[in-house]
Amino acid sequence: MPTPALSDTTTEGIRVGATAFYIPEESSPDDERFVFGYRIVIVNEGSSPATLRTRHWVIIDAEGEIKEVQGEGVVGQQPRLAPGQAFKYTSYCPLTTAWGTMEGSYQFARESGETFDVVIGRFYLTAGKRG
Repeated sequence: MPTPALSDTTTEGIRVGATAFYIPEESSPDDERFVFGYRIVIVNEGSSPATLRTRHWVIIDAEGEIKEVQGEGVVGQQPRLAPGQAFKYTSYCPLTTAWGTMEGSYQFARESGETFDVVIGRFYLTAGKRG
């Protein structure tokens, strides 16, 4: 079964699309270094503004090793999305194996102060797929 090209999930009106690509010029397979880029699109399809506060990634390589990454915002920003607005960014993930997966969540806050987690569905990092 082929791996899906895109992860697409919606939680509480926040839609997250994710896709990954291999970066051969940054990778060195002989040294067990495989670098993958990924593109994220976040769209507020809900009826009220929301601000991205934190991220939590779960990265699993081909050997089953799990790495978790947590932090504030994404690419140095904490975007506020009004209804209908989108935010796009590209980042990267190095692995020691030729494939792996990423998934996780963003924590968002409403203007009322209410916080909620938005699912980032699993997507695949594979060395055969170029960006």
